[in-house]
Amino acid sequence: MKEKLLVICPGRGTYNAAELGYLKRHHAARGDLVARLNAFRAAQGQMTISDLDNAEKFSPSLHMPGDNASLLIYACALADFAAIDRDRFDIVAVTGNSMGWYLALSCAGILDFDSGARLVNNMGRLMHEKGQGGQVVWSMADADWRIDPAKSAEVDAVMAEAAARNDIAVHISIHLGAMIVFAADDAGMKWLMERLPKDDRFPMKLNHHAAFHSPLLNHIVPEARALNPRSDFGTGAIPAIDGTGYIWSPKAFNPAAIHDYTLFTQINATYDFSRTVQVAAKEFCPDCIAVLGPGTTLGAPVAQALIDCGWRGLSGKADFQARQSDNPLLISMGMDDQRAYVTAN
Repeated sequence: MKEKLLVICPGRGTYNAAELGYLKRHHAARGDLVARLNAFRAAQGQMTISDLDNAEKFSPSLHMPGDNASLLIYACALADFAAIDRDRFDIVAVTGNSMGWYLALSCAGILDFDSGARLVNNMGRLMHEKGQGGQVVWSMADADWRIDPAKSAEVDAVMAEAAARNDIAVHISIHLGAMIVFAADDAGMKWLMERLPKDDRFPMKLNHHAAFHSPLLNHIVPEARALNPRSDFGTGAIPAIDGTGYIWSPKAFNPAAIHDYTLFTQINATYDFSRTVQVAAKEFCPDCIAVLGPGTTLGAPVAQALIDCGWRGLSGKADFQARQSDNPLLISMGMDDQRAYVTAN
């Protein structure tokens, strides 16, 4: 009997210096996939995926802006998805973090490969050219990866203070495990970096990110909808869980409805990644969960979301790590030793 697998797609910021050459390293045999994306990018007058992946060195100014990073991550993730051993695993559902929702749409068959590439590239380009504001990450985790009630209360206090002011705009962008991603205008970004309690890592400003999942990007919606027609969206083959925790079951929804969610609500409203993970884990009862590459940064938020809902009795970081060493619940395909667990080759 096949093992049940939940697949989670990565968002922006997951292709960094350590990932340079990811496609060449792991997917040299999938030249047809890369060639299609290269041809698409060349037709748009953009640097090809191969040239980005094969660059001599990683350049933040080249590799991290949305117009380049988005489709590069799409290529890596979709190639990883294609590499999953289907003889061993039954993919029961897909979801993703932020931009990862667009990738999930392709993995689920709601968008075909080329339509997914257009959506990802269009949105990455819009964010680069017309995005406003930015994002700041702050951690609410205690030492055992549980949400600290005092830190959660601090987030509430920060949002209440921001709402009482008329000189800044601050919103919750993403619930990311035991972390919060804030979206803010430029004044709000400066205020957050000064107002949030500091440790050796947080608050962390996300470079080359706009104020996604907030009303600050309302101006993007009309153009995004015009660039990505409803006709691209189908009814899918695998259940997909969106940023509200809603399950889009194959052939059980109107494609116009998922187009409306993707190119309206997903852009200007909070994305609850924690809830997507919790709903997917509880509703589909996977034997294990695979996070597609590139990168490894999504592993901790997934684990934290599972701990928060007590999935399979998980109670904290130490418990999770013990389970991982015995019979892995979470596989990060961005890690060489783990990807071999789910790939056919």
